[in-house]
Amino acid sequence: MRVLEGKRILLGVSGGVAAYKAAELARELQRAGARVRVVMTEAGTRFVGTATFQALTGEPVFVDAWDTRIANGMAHIDLSREADLILIAPATADLMARLAHGLADDLLSTLCLARDGPLAIAPAMNRQMWEHPATQRNARQLAADGIELIGPGSGDQACGETGPGRMLEPEAIVEAVCAFFTPGRLSGRRMLITAGPTYEPIDPVRGITNRSSGKMGYAIARACRRAGAEVVLVSGPVALDCPPGVRRIPVTTALQMHDAVHQVLDEGSAAGRPFDGFIAVAAVADWRVAQVQTQKIKKTDAHSTPTLEFVQNPDILASVARRESAPYCVGFAAESEALEQNGREKLARKGIPLLVANIGPDTFGRDDNQLLILDGTRSIELPRASKDQLAQTLVEEIATRLPPAAMPPR
Repeated sequence: MRVLEGKRILLGVSGGVAAYKAAELARELQRAGARVRVVMTEAGTRFVGTATFQALTGEPVFVDAWDTRIANGMAHIDLSREADLILIAPATADLMARLAHGLADDLLSTLCLARDGPLAIAPAMNRQMWEHPATQRNARQLAADGIELIGPGSGDQACGETGPGRMLEPEAIVEAVCAFFTPGRLSGRRMLITAGPTYEPIDPVRGITNRSSGKMGYAIARACRRAGAEVVLVSGPVALDCPPGVRRIPVTTALQMHDAVHQVLDEGSAAGRPFDGFIAVAAVADWRVAQVQTQKIKKTDAHSTPTLEFVQNPDILASVARRESAPYCVGFAAESEALEQNGREKLARKGIPLLVANIGPDTFGRDDNQLLILDGTRSIELPRASKDQLAQTLVEEIATRLPPAAMPPR
């Protein structure tokens, strides 16, 4: 089941150049399972026409408070009451000011005032408009009124300037909406996750790696973030975007991943903010070349074959499990046979409380998977589903097993 399956989102589009992103946002919300209806301000229609949103959503688009398609003449009531969430993207400085002061002079602002459900806005404006004291006061007032602000981000702006005020990309807004509807099972928790392969160099142009795409690890990072956790993702080389709201630390080799993981854990302990969980999803190379060549190894003749000597890489998961005050450790095992037997052997060998096993070679790079969750006494089968769905189920399972959060120091 998709995260937003059956949810009704009323998407408000106000008059900013970022309105073009709202078209992609409508599509992404639908891909996540939501039913989307659009209400636009008159200024919003100057940037994107109503026909675009009607074609994308398959739903009528509303602009006029006196729209005769609403039989009782109360579009502001009917539209707001049927929505599980009102989401305004983009939300201009003008619209934020009107919402902060309870003004209701068009359909969108009126239905926001008449709503009895949640409201979220994605601000979008020039950096100076965003940083203006009046806009900042309005933002604080909206937050105090229980309105969720999604963004803004920082970056290049249509005016040619660079800075804060840029509307977040549609994917990031959808992630925030998904998090809104996902139970905060990990609220206040800190989770450290590894994902992807490692790459062990032989010489400047050759190396040893594996077929891991990182999709499962990234899906788990996304699910942890949606569940309310602060997430740090130590990632090997992958062709994936970092999930919104997740801090990613890119690494290449197993030694780099080992050092990055322990550095993050050390920093958390030193700051009095230890990590609650460590989920080792990365497919870490077991061996590396003992002597990496500084120059490319040349083929001298048709029969020449180099001899490579290997040494073992450190066991990252076992080393974390052995730490004093170790976080709750979850391992992953990609097996080619005897899934439960090999998984249980690894569970005992690593000295961890939970292990997730799967048949590896056939799942690398795919968008779906099937998992077997193992602890000391039982096993739980998760049938084949998308990796996002499996990640959500797995995170819920992990959340029930985490020990109580430590009280912060006084």
